[in-house]
Amino acid sequence: MLLAIDIGNTNVVLGCFRGEELRFEARIATDGARTADQYGLEIRQMLEAFGVRREDVEDCIISSVVPPVLSAVRDGVRKFLGREPLAVGPDLETGLEICMDSPAQMGADLIVVAVAALRKYAAPLILIDMGTATTMEVLEPGSRYVGGLVMPGVRISLDALTGRTAQLPGIDLERPGKVVGTNTVDCMRSGLLYGAAAMLDGLIERIWAERGMKHRVVATGGLAPFIVPLCKHEIILEKDLLLQGLQELYRLNAAPPAGP
Repeated sequence: MLLAIDIGNTNVVLGCFRGEELRFEARIATDGARTADQYGLEIRQMLEAFGVRREDVEDCIISSVVPPVLSAVRDGVRKFLGREPLAVGPDLETGLEICMDSPAQMGADLIVVAVAALRKYAAPLILIDMGTATTMEVLEPGSRYVGGLVMPGVRISLDALTGRTAQLPGIDLERPGKVVGTNTVDCMRSGLLYGAAAMLDGLIERIWAERGMKHRVVATGGLAPFIVPLCKHEIILEKDLLLQGLQELYRLNAAPPAGP
């Protein structure tokens, strides 16, 4: 089996592939204070909880946007699983033509999502990842990565709103029944959720106008299911793009591939 690990700002996402099949997906909290021993033990225990033994893991690939945690997780995998992980970085073969000013500064998560999307869909594409931050990536024919946008995620906006206003409560992100709220909680939900949806719709149209073509739009990330149904444009929801992209990057850069 191939163990794929994506280290985000909020969660470390784990997935195990047997061939093309994603056997499971699990999350543990990202914590910069955890040691390699703590991460390694927790990852091993999570695998065992899903019926995956240490000897079942034939290889591992990791992407990260949190460098200190990458080091701890990589060391933990070495110690508790006995594997040397492949880490996503600028030296990996991606199949992308990256047309950015500084390609080496790109976040690993952006590359992984782009690789996964191009495996399933033909460019031109707009890729939306709604996690701690909301990112948009623009891919055009020839696997050209032409650029993107980064903005605060919905939960960051919610935390800022409640943390800096004395009378606004903390809320969950349940979908409001209508756009115009009639109580404080529904007003906040509507502003956050419909506001995020309107932002995406507007940015999609601006990208289309600027680039002179209509891109297919694909969205992933933990908050995408809350926002995408509220958008006016057609947006394809993809749950596991990050893990699928890690599997594809492993296939492009490691041989032989992990089997059953």
